[in-house]
Amino acid sequence: MTELTLYHNPRCSKSRAALQLLEARGLQPTLIRYLETPPSIAELQGLLSKLELSARQLLRIGEDDYRTLNLADATLTEEQLIEAMAAHPKLIERPILVVGARAVIGRPPEKILELLA
Repeated sequence: MTELTLYHNPRCSKSRAALQLLEARGLQPTLIRYLETPPSIAELQGLLSKLELSARQLLRIGEDDYRTLNLADATLTEEQLIEAMAAHPKLIERPILVVGARAVIGRPPEKILELLA
């Protein structure tokens, strides 16, 4: 099987549940603790391409940084939103499972199973 990479926040229940689903199937993904090692702008662009999402769709709108940085502003460009996520990784929706050229946000955690079929 192709290598699995999980963008993981161990403090997030959804992220922990996604990891447990993988481990229950005998899979050991490469873990990227993205709050400790934030993805670069290029990495975020690659993730968005694999997810087939816009930057806005990857934002966690409930975070304080979302309001503080005024990210609800519809005039912000894709690049500006990506820069905000690179600088403030709490804004990135989680967990994200990457399998080869595809990725999925694990919300709900069972959604990651789509990439394992």
